[in-house]
Amino acid sequence: MPLIFLLAVNLFFDTSKVVWTTPPAHDFGEILRGSDATFTFTFRNVSPATLTLDNVRTECSCTATDWDAAPIAPNESGKITVSFDTKKVGFFKKKMTVWIRGQRKPEKISIEGEVIE
Repeated sequence: MPLIFLLAVNLFFDTSKVVWTTPPAHDFGEILRGSDATFTFTFRNVSPATLTLDNVRTECSCTATDWDAAPIAPNESGKITVSFDTKKVGFFKKKMTVWIRGQRKPEKISIEGEVIE
């Protein structure tokens, strides 16, 4: 009976399999137009099983992502690198959705800043 209860609780709450070791939101502040705007988010696998990132979706083509394709063992770290195209001057705030295999609710990360001349 206790095992069934634990499975039901796990399905109901769908807990996160990762803990972010960098804040899940990064503020570049003011950055010069045409300069590099890249940040690497890091996380640790806190689940008892190996996990794999299935996808990292961005809001627009002005933001690109690169992530670890290899499985991440329990207690090991992974990373997601996000780059923003700084061609246009002005404020930006971009959100990314991180899909983890076996976790129904995605993780959310974001970047923001202001591109100046």
